[in-house]
Amino acid sequence: MRGEGKGEREEEEKRTQKTTTLDEKTLMKKLEDIVGGVESVEGVETDDKGEVLMHAIAQDYKTGEVLMLAHMNKEALRLTLQTGKAHYWSRSRRKIWRKGETSGNEQIVKDILIDCDGDAILLKVEQKGGACHTGYRSCFYRRLNGEIVSEKVFDPAEKYGKQRKESVK
Repeated sequence: MRGEGKGEREEEEKRTQKTTTLDEKTLMKKLEDIVGGVESVEGVETDDKGEVLMHAIAQDYKTGEVLMLAHMNKEALRLTLQTGKAHYWSRSRRKIWRKGETSGNEQIVKDILIDCDGDAILLKVEQKGGACHTGYRSCFYRRLNGEIVSEKVFDPAEKYGKQRKESVK
Protein backbone atom coordinates (compact mmCIF):
# COMPACT_ATOMS: atom_id res chain seq x y z
CA MET A 1 0.00 0.00 0.00
CA ARG A 2 1.51 3.30 -0.95
CA GLY A 3 1.22 6.42 1.21
CA GLU A 4 -0.63 9.52 0.16
CA GLY A 5 1.70 11.89 -1.66
CA LYS A 6 2.03 15.62 -1.08
CA GLY A 7 0.21 16.45 -4.31
CA GLU A 8 -2.71 14.19 -3.38
CA ARG A 9 -2.95 15.80 0.07
CA GLU A 10 -2.96 19.28 -1.48
CA GLU A 11 -5.69 18.25 -3.94
CA GLU A 12 -7.77 16.86 -1.07
CA GLU A 13 -7.30 20.09 0.88
CA LYS A 14 -8.39 22.19 -2.11
CA ARG A 15 -11.40 19.96 -2.70
CA THR A 16 -12.59 20.09 0.92
CA GLN A 17 -11.49 23.59 1.86
CA LYS A 18 -14.31 25.96 2.84
CA THR A 19 -14.69 29.06 0.69
CA THR A 20 -15.32 32.09 2.88
CA THR A 21 -15.24 34.88 0.31
CA LEU A 22 -18.95 35.02 -0.50
CA ASP A 23 -20.35 38.52 -0.91
CA GLU A 24 -23.42 39.39 1.18
CA LYS A 25 -25.88 39.19 -1.75
CA THR A 26 -24.67 35.72 -2.77
CA LEU A 27 -24.66 34.63 0.87
CA MET A 28 -28.25 35.75 1.43
CA LYS A 29 -29.36 34.04 -1.79
CA LYS A 30 -27.76 30.79 -0.61
CA LEU A 31 -29.53 31.11 2.75
CA GLU A 32 -32.90 31.73 1.09
CA ASP A 33 -32.35 28.73 -1.20
CA ILE A 34 -31.52 26.56 1.82
CA VAL A 35 -34.30 27.64 4.19
CA GLY A 36 -36.82 28.85 1.62
CA GLY A 37 -39.51 26.20 1.97
CA VAL A 38 -38.84 25.13 5.53
CA GLU A 39 -41.12 27.76 7.12
CA SER A 40 -44.17 26.05 5.65
CA VAL A 41 -43.37 22.60 7.05
CA GLU A 42 -45.85 21.78 9.80
CA GLY A 43 -44.36 21.31 13.27
CA VAL A 44 -40.94 22.76 12.43
CA GLU A 45 -39.19 24.21 15.50
CA THR A 46 -38.53 27.95 15.75
CA ASP A 47 -36.28 30.12 17.92
CA ASP A 48 -37.48 32.97 20.18
CA LYS A 49 -37.86 35.28 17.15
CA GLY A 50 -39.99 32.75 15.27
CA GLU A 51 -37.11 31.85 12.96
CA VAL A 52 -36.86 28.30 11.72
CA LEU A 53 -34.43 26.03 13.57
CA MET A 54 -32.83 23.32 11.52
CA HIS A 55 -31.16 20.22 12.90
CA ALA A 56 -27.42 20.44 12.25
CA ILE A 57 -25.29 17.31 12.37
CA ALA A 58 -21.54 17.75 12.69
CA GLN A 59 -19.53 14.93 11.13
CA ASP A 60 -15.77 14.44 10.88
CA TYR A 61 -14.96 15.16 7.23
CA LYS A 62 -12.23 12.51 7.04
CA THR A 63 -13.59 9.61 9.09
CA GLY A 64 -17.35 10.10 8.84
CA GLU A 65 -17.69 9.93 12.65
CA VAL A 66 -20.83 11.72 13.86
CA LEU A 67 -19.65 14.26 16.42
CA MET A 68 -22.77 16.07 17.57
CA LEU A 69 -26.28 17.28 16.83
CA ALA A 70 -27.24 20.92 17.38
CA HIS A 71 -29.57 23.51 15.87
CA MET A 72 -29.05 26.40 13.49
CA ASN A 73 -31.19 29.37 12.63
CA LYS A 74 -30.63 31.53 9.57
CA GLU A 75 -28.12 33.77 11.37
CA ALA A 76 -26.08 30.81 12.65
CA LEU A 77 -25.97 29.40 9.14
CA ARG A 78 -25.00 32.81 7.72
CA LEU A 79 -22.13 33.12 10.22
CA THR A 80 -21.01 29.57 9.46
CA LEU A 81 -20.96 30.26 5.72
CA GLN A 82 -19.23 33.60 6.24
CA THR A 83 -16.50 32.47 8.65
CA GLY A 84 -15.98 28.80 7.79
CA LYS A 85 -16.40 27.97 11.51
CA ALA A 86 -19.49 26.24 12.89
CA HIS A 87 -22.05 28.45 14.63
CA TYR A 88 -25.21 27.13 16.27
CA TRP A 89 -28.36 28.32 18.03
CA SER A 90 -28.44 27.40 21.71
CA ARG A 91 -32.01 26.58 22.68
CA SER A 92 -31.15 26.67 26.39
CA ARG A 93 -29.22 29.98 26.30
CA ARG A 94 -31.44 31.46 23.56
CA LYS A 95 -28.48 32.78 21.57
CA ILE A 96 -26.01 31.98 18.80
CA TRP A 97 -22.71 30.42 19.79
CA ARG A 98 -19.58 29.56 17.87
CA LYS A 99 -18.37 26.04 18.54
CA GLY A 100 -15.17 26.35 20.54
CA GLU A 101 -15.66 29.96 21.66
CA THR A 102 -15.08 28.93 25.28
CA SER A 103 -13.23 25.62 24.99
CA GLY A 104 -11.13 26.26 21.91
CA ASN A 105 -12.52 22.99 20.47
CA GLU A 106 -13.70 24.63 17.27
CA GLN A 107 -15.10 23.10 14.10
CA ILE A 108 -13.61 24.16 10.77
CA VAL A 109 -16.29 23.60 8.12
CA LYS A 110 -15.11 21.71 5.04
CA ASP A 111 -18.47 21.11 3.38
CA ILE A 112 -22.18 21.69 4.01
CA LEU A 113 -24.95 19.43 2.75
CA ILE A 114 -28.70 19.76 3.15
CA ASP A 115 -31.16 16.88 3.31
CA CYS A 116 -33.83 16.10 0.73
CA ASP A 117 -36.56 17.95 2.65
CA GLY A 118 -34.40 21.03 3.21
CA ASP A 119 -34.87 20.92 6.97
CA ALA A 120 -31.58 19.45 8.21
CA ILE A 121 -27.96 20.43 7.66
CA LEU A 122 -24.90 18.17 7.63
CA LEU A 123 -21.64 19.97 8.41
CA LYS A 124 -18.52 18.06 7.46
CA VAL A 125 -15.93 19.51 9.79
CA GLU A 126 -12.37 19.32 10.99
CA GLN A 127 -12.85 19.00 14.74
CA LYS A 128 -10.21 20.63 16.95
CA GLY A 129 -10.22 18.77 20.26
CA GLY A 130 -13.42 17.16 21.52
CA ALA A 131 -16.87 18.03 20.23
CA CYS A 132 -18.72 17.11 23.42
CA HIS A 133 -18.86 19.49 26.38
CA THR A 134 -18.36 16.48 28.66
CA GLY A 135 -14.83 15.94 27.33
CA TYR A 136 -15.38 13.26 24.69
CA ARG A 137 -14.52 13.57 20.99
CA SER A 138 -18.14 12.84 20.05
CA CYS A 139 -21.36 13.47 21.95
CA PHE A 140 -22.24 9.86 21.06
CA TYR A 141 -19.82 8.26 23.51
CA ARG A 142 -22.13 5.78 25.28
CA ARG A 143 -24.54 3.00 24.51
CA LEU A 144 -28.19 3.06 25.47
CA ASN A 145 -27.38 0.93 28.54
CA GLY A 146 -24.89 3.58 29.74
CA GLU A 147 -21.73 1.72 28.74
CA ILE A 148 -18.99 4.23 27.84
CA VAL A 149 -17.49 3.34 24.45
CA SER A 150 -15.00 6.17 24.12
CA GLU A 151 -12.29 7.95 26.09
CA LYS A 152 -12.25 11.57 27.18
CA VAL A 153 -9.98 13.78 25.10
CA PHE A 154 -10.07 16.80 27.41
CA ASP A 155 -11.00 17.79 30.96
CA PRO A 156 -14.13 19.99 30.97
CA ALA A 157 -13.05 21.64 34.24
CA GLU A 158 -9.88 22.92 32.55
CA LYS A 159 -11.78 24.23 29.49
CA TYR A 160 -14.82 25.77 31.17
CA GLY A 161 -13.45 26.69 34.60
CA LYS A 162 -15.86 24.37 36.38
CA GLN A 163 -17.22 20.88 35.88
CA ARG A 164 -20.10 20.94 33.41
CA LYS A 165 -22.91 18.56 34.12
CA GLU A 166 -23.20 15.50 31.87
CA SER A 167 -26.84 15.73 30.90
CA VAL A 168 -29.02 12.81 29.91
CA LYS A 169 -31.98 13.88 27.83
